Amino acid sequence: MGGLPEHPELWAFLESLTPGEALSGTVAAIERFGVFVALDEGPAHPLFPGVGFITYPELAWQRFDKASDVVHVGQRVTCEFLQFDTWNLEARLSLRAMQPDPFQEFADRVAVGQELRGEVSVLVPFGAFVRVADGVEGLVRRQDLTTGPAVADVVRVGEEIAVVVREIDLGRRRLSLSLQQERPAESR
Repeated sequence: MGGLPEHPELWAFLESLTPGEALSGTVAAIERFGVFVALDEGPAHPLFPGVGFITYPELAWQRFDKASDVVHVGQRVTCEFLQFDTWNLEARLSLRAMQPDPFQEFADRVAVGQELRGEVSVLVPFGAFVRVADGVEGLVRRQDLTTGPAVADVVRVGEEIAVVVREIDLGRRRLSLSLQQERPAESR
């Protein structure tokens, strides 16, 4: 669409929005590329089911398989306005921004070196992700798990294991873990 000037009312509405502002509306459609929201305020979109749009990463802090695990058509939502997408004439929104960040809350109460218990949630070629709190997963690297051919030989999805916090990277929202018995010695 490229910022169609023939929709001056919509353009003016979107330009009037401020990043961080809360906008309410109703989930109008769930697509494979994101979620459309029909906003309570402002004009309708000339082509799309809603002026508001939420990309998948902005739906929730937690991992999910499909958008319908988080929202459903007809659901009322309040989102944070991120930016005016001038190409599509959309208000880019974040639903997760309206919820506390579980990673930040975790980082505020946990320290490097702390022992935790968690459930193995996903096995990947480079290690295993372990859920240590609601919405918080950390990676135990493959080399910390096994020298054998497969991570699955050591841990299974759903298994509860003891881990140690190696690193908390707030900027990248990454948590590095090791197995409790693999904790590095003081002399290393």
